[in-house]
Amino acid sequence: MNVAPDTVRLVAFLALLAVLYTAETLWPIRPWHAPRSRRLLLHLGLALANTVVLRLTVATPLALLTVYVNRQGLGLAPLLGLSGLPEILATLVALDLADYWWHRVNHRVPFLWRFHQAHHVDTHVDVTTALRFHPGELLLSGLVKATWILIWGPSLWGFAIFELMISAASQYHHSNIDLPDRVESALRLLQVTPRMHASHHSAYSGSLDANFSTIFSLWDRLFGTYIPPTPNHLAVQGLPYGRERDLDPQYLLTLPLQSEPAADDTPRSERPRV
Repeated sequence: MNVAPDTVRLVAFLALLAVLYTAETLWPIRPWHAPRSRRLLLHLGLALANTVVLRLTVATPLALLTVYVNRQGLGLAPLLGLSGLPEILATLVALDLADYWWHRVNHRVPFLWRFHQAHHVDTHVDVTTALRFHPGELLLSGLVKATWILIWGPSLWGFAIFELMISAASQYHHSNIDLPDRVESALRLLQVTPRMHASHHSAYSGSLDANFSTIFSLWDRLFGTYIPPTPNHLAVQGLPYGRERDLDPQYLLTLPLQSEPAADDTPRSERPRV
């Protein structure tokens, strides 16, 4: 029986969300400052709305483009003679590298930051934060991913597994859990851990412009954007503004239009600290 990639991704997403949500309930590393039910409803609602809106505008066109490019033998992967498991593994590495740079650009270009800040204004990072993205950012991301597909030429399963792993890694490293120091330090050499990514969401100036990787942590080390997480980084999450409205859906969706300090062209080095 053939199983569609989208079905595999959905089942894996829901299963991991349930596991990590349970783990956060039993062993949270940070106390919650708002009812978890409110956070869950907001972020699930946003994810559902994004799924409905983006299904035809992004997801389906990307799948059709992937099939077309693969059948035509376009892109670097076919040029290198990659197929089967080697192609899937190479696609995972190549597109994770592309995702690192896309994430980094979202922090550097003021127009893109207007949308990406909706993710960062969350004052408490947990697994549901992985669902918290402005639809405008996801539309822009879809356009960028189309160029990746044209350049790399992944198979349908290669691209689907990349999307699955990006989603799983995001859920994992946003989760409000922690690992023993020795385990965490060892894993951080290869993958992005919850502690490493929590520092990226810190309200402290400087850490926001570091630790951009999603799956493999080596990109930050390779390109000089890695900083080790410290207790100060992990103490306060979110941005210096919007802290009283971080769970307001209207505020979240209209953030790109707001004239907050970080929604204009002010360099982040000049933005206020908490």
